[in-house]
Amino acid sequence: MGNTYRRCCGIDVHKKKLSVYVLPPEGQTGARALEREFRTFTRDLCRLREWLQQCHVNEVVMEATGQYWRPVWNVLEGEIPGLMLVNPQHVKALAGRKTDRIDSRRLARYLERGELEGSFIPPRPIRELRDLTRGRVHLVEEVNRVKNRISGLCETGNIKVASVATDLFGASGRQMLQAIVTGERDARWMAGCAQGRLRQKRDQLELALEGHFTEHQRWMLREELGHLKSLEERIARVEAEIKDRMKPYEDQVRHLITIPGVNRIVAWTIVAELGPDMKVFPDAQHAASWAGLCPGNRESAGIQRSGRTRKANPYLRRDLCQAAWAASHTKGTYLMALYRRFRIQCGGHNKAIFAIAHQILIAAYHMLLRNEDYREQGADYFDRQNKPRVVNRLVGRLTGLGYYVTLQPAEESLEAPTIDASPFEALNHACPEQPAHSLAQLRDGRRRGRGRPCKCAARGIQCKHKYGGLPRLQEYKTNKPQQLT
Repeated sequence: MGNTYRRCCGIDVHKKKLSVYVLPPEGQTGARALEREFRTFTRDLCRLREWLQQCHVNEVVMEATGQYWRPVWNVLEGEIPGLMLVNPQHVKALAGRKTDRIDSRRLARYLERGELEGSFIPPRPIRELRDLTRGRVHLVEEVNRVKNRISGLCETGNIKVASVATDLFGASGRQMLQAIVTGERDARWMAGCAQGRLRQKRDQLELALEGHFTEHQRWMLREELGHLKSLEERIARVEAEIKDRMKPYEDQVRHLITIPGVNRIVAWTIVAELGPDMKVFPDAQHAASWAGLCPGNRESAGIQRSGRTRKANPYLRRDLCQAAWAASHTKGTYLMALYRRFRIQCGGHNKAIFAIAHQILIAAYHMLLRNEDYREQGADYFDRQNKPRVVNRLVGRLTGLGYYVTLQPAEESLEAPTIDASPFEALNHACPEQPAHSLAQLRDGRRRGRGRPCKCAARGIQCKHKYGGLPRLQEYKTNKPQQLT
């Protein structure tokens, strides 16, 4: 039989001190609670760990207060069996009755009654990978800021290379910028630094390089280029370190990069943020909620309020949205078709990208859980789900353009007899499962479809609608449209 001993502790974490409250062992009403304060220096944290072990504490809870909880967690990890970190929003105290001692006592009481949900804290190797991938994001953002400053300097000196070249910081652009730094003034000579297809624009480059750069601007440009080079070298070192630490998770990365739009960098971020073990999440929907890639819940008095998403994990959401943008530009993929569908249904590009990012995360969850590659459904996935309706719609559009349509299944041989039908009969033959549209219905304007039915025949006027009325049918017979096979 397992050990049923349980003693809970609540820690209110601050920058300079910790308020600790230890409840008596569960079931021992005669014992008293213990309460102490500790400073946050390493030596004091070690004293806290020893004191908790002397009190036989086996469950500890603390709030995620900024970055101050991290050293406490690192000292207690592996020493206390039940270590829990909670979101401060879940244990927010009432105004007017809040002190550090009351907060630690309240946390301990909540933990003892089982009213808390712990945050997901991955093991130390994954946390270190997180630090590397997030640090790389910050370096990339700094690179973008430096490039923007360099572009601004060029515009100030009337150097218009960015108006001619696609990328100012490509191989050609960097050579031209370096020539400007060294004091070169011959625009024709600098335009000769162009490489590849950019050499076809040397005349335009010569005009773009006829600027007026002062010594001060050259000094500023030299410093910014040196800063850019150092940042790019740091990014290369960080990526090399990430690649080395990702070797134990190479199988997971290999599975993830089979998703359209997901490259190795995005796969690194998914593994570093979610971890390789998906069993820590009850299901894929919980993983999407943890990442902040699902609508928010805010209902009051039976009214559904704003469904804005939470901030949650901005690093994972950022990379998944970039992967969704890349997937929306792929050809012949399910995610591309889903993006076009969501762009119409959800009301715009941004919501569609967010929905695709959600789908990528759901797919990544199941792939990591089952240890398998991505299974492509194809761009015609939604057409296959309701094939008769799609055929009916397409034949109807051709009929409206004035063509007779002959449909023949692709599985049949070329010698099989073709079906010659009038525009209205072809519409019925394309989808025998659907309700037939008789000629009488078409004449009376009672064809089933969206919108209100045509009432031209009942009103005794000439019908000008797409399918309704006899004049439209007579127009087909008169014009003798060509036959499509």
